[in-house]
Order: sequence, then C-alpha cells, then structure tokens
Amino acid sequence: MDLAYFLRERTALIRHFYDTASAPFIETKRLIEAGEPPFQDPPYDESGEPAFMEEWSRADVELELLGRACITMLSESIKHYLQGWEREVPLTAAAVKAMGTKGFVRAYVDHYRTQLGLQDCPADLDVIEQVVLARNSAQHNGNLVMPTVEHDSKTRAKYPRPFFSRPGGPDETPDGLDNFLGEWVHVDRGKLLRATEQVEVLADWLQGQIYAR
Repeated sequence: MDLAYFLRERTALIRHFYDTASAPFIETKRLIEAGEPPFQDPPYDESGEPAFMEEWSRADVELELLGRACITMLSESIKHYLQGWEREVPLTAAAVKAMGTKGFVRAYVDHYRTQLGLQDCPADLDVIEQVVLARNSAQHNGNLVMPTVEHDSKTRAKYPRPFFSRPGGPDETPDGLDNFLGEWVHVDRGKLLRATEQVEVLADWLQGQIYAR
C-alpha cells in the first residue's frame, strides 16, 4: 500500500483546514490593528487598554486553539503512518520497550533503520518529535482558567527552546526566548508548514527504503 500517498493527503488536508479556518481570526486582528470597519470608531474606555482588546484577544486565542487542533491531527497521522509498516517490519521486543523511553517517533525510526540497515533519516526528527510532545501538552496540560497550555517539564528539559513556542517579548532571555511566552505551546502557520514538510520527508524516505528492499 502507498502509505506515503495517504500521509500526504492528510498533511494537505491539515494545511488546508488551518488556512481556511484561520482566515476570519487573522482578518479580525488585521481590521482591529488597522482601525478599519467595524473597528474604526472605538468606544470611550477609561481603563486605558487598547481599543477592541477583547475582540483582538479572542481572535488570537482562537488561532492558538486551531493550531493545537492541527498539531493533534498531525501527531495522530504520524503514528498511524509509522504503525502502518509494522506488517512489513514487525516490531521487536527492544522496539516495544523503546516506545516508553524514547517515545514512538524515535522508537519506530530506530527500529526501521536497524532492521533494514538504513542510513540516518533525512527528516528533522527533533521537529517531528516535538509535534507529538506539543500534542501531549495540549491534551494534558490545560486548565479551565487560562486558554494557554504549557510545555511539560520533560519537553523543556530536552528542548530548552521548544519549536512550538512564541519567542520575543519584553523579558527576552539571552537565548532569544521569552521566559513566560516560551513556556506556552504556540503553533502558527509557519511552524505548522515546517512540521508537515518534515513529516512528508520522513514518510517518503521510509517508504522508498522499504520498497527498495
């Protein structure tokens, strides 16, 4: 079966879903920042906050939720793809054990490389692994008070500058990552495209190697 084809169909769907669903949120933020209708005449506000801050913040949160939803779909797609080759290259006891220590991305890739005698994978496995880690944080580290979710301690220990983070801000550290914002899972369009691209590189490489046996 051409699993890479179906994987690419899924990544294309995820990208299209993000672009389509994000459009109204991006446009709302743009209209507010540009002062265009219906946000051209802000009401009087004694608080001193920027005009339409509530509407802008809501659109920003909705973009964050969308990004995390797409990462969740991408993580599941990676897992289904890697599992799909088990019929061709059955898991060893060592590979099953490695799932708990390395995580399924590294465990599967190392298993297939070892069993097939392959060279290093050309995909950026750090980015692909962080898709799964970001998904796990999004699913398990949230709370009812804040719409943001934090990277868990294991992710921060392995990746002090997580790929799915929002850099910058007034408290930016010497390594270029804001202490507060850097703890949040942040998925924008550029990061999502980079992640789907690397997943496709992995899929094409693995399938090509298996077919070439």
